[in-house]
Amino acid sequence: MLAALAGGVGAARFLAGLVRVRPPEHLTAIVNTADDEEFHGLHVAPDLDSVTYTLAGASDPVQGWGLAGESFRVLEALGRYDAPTWFRLGDRDLATHLYRSERLRSGAPLSLVTAEIAGAWGLGFTLLPMTDDRVRTRITVRRPTGDTTELAMQEWFVRERCEPPVVSVRFDGAATARPAPGVIEAIERAETIVICPSNPVISIGPILAIPGVRDALVARRDRVVAVSPIVAGAPVKGPADRLMGPLGLDVSCVGVAAAYREFCATLVIDAADAARADEVEAQGVRAVVTDTMMVGPEVAAVLADTTLAAVRSEEHTSELQSRG
Repeated sequence: MLAALAGGVGAARFLAGLVRVRPPEHLTAIVNTADDEEFHGLHVAPDLDSVTYTLAGASDPVQGWGLAGESFRVLEALGRYDAPTWFRLGDRDLATHLYRSERLRSGAPLSLVTAEIAGAWGLGFTLLPMTDDRVRTRITVRRPTGDTTELAMQEWFVRERCEPPVVSVRFDGAATARPAPGVIEAIERAETIVICPSNPVISIGPILAIPGVRDALVARRDRVVAVSPIVAGAPVKGPADRLMGPLGLDVSCVGVAAAYREFCATLVIDAADAARADEVEAQGVRAVVTDTMMVGPEVAAVLADTTLAAVRSEEHTSELQSRG
């Protein structure tokens, strides 16, 4: 059995590779929901939907989110009423949000609704939100005047295009949230736990902030492997560099190792960072060097296979050392 912590487009692409090399029914993906927000009265869950659409083979291959061949006529019509339309919701994508919102209003937990949506899209693996409770990422930024403002994650990421400098990040509601049913159990029973190539601060950070999750990972540290989302000092996709630096993390695979070392034994890094493998290992994290740039599903599958093999290799090495 496999468990994966996931958030964002990079995670979705990695998971698409993972189910090509392992039976999907053996996988449980635990997905960040702190990016969720309400738009036009609808509950939108960007990371859950990116994973769903990508693994259903329905996502937009260019932008990496939303549905391929999407139209935006509803959003254009909303503009007539001066409604905010900066968060782009496609016409067919709206069906998912309408269904999710109605089910949540009827009292169904997010984990149940997520399972229903995953089933409707024919996903063969278990898709779990990190929690059924409300957790939201809030980012404090500095304005040109020197004043600070707290923004919802989507306001900073989409509306303001990650431009305001980040001062701090918090996960509102995380301290009192509970892991969704099955989250801790998936980590405890998994042969391998993978931390996908996701933003360490706002994709993986919220999952770790849910009480019980970090402790469960620490207890399984030898079985945890992560894929660095930072290659040659820059994120493959997304604003990780604009968040890691201000929060005191080096924007590099070494910084990822430092952030994860408490609960992660192995880090897969790109060949472009091979020269930094010793620095990663100085953090107490084993480095495995390979091609991590997922330019296509076949490459993603090879990366997934290499990532899983890294844990098996580490286990074999440990056995030999103990015998010696």
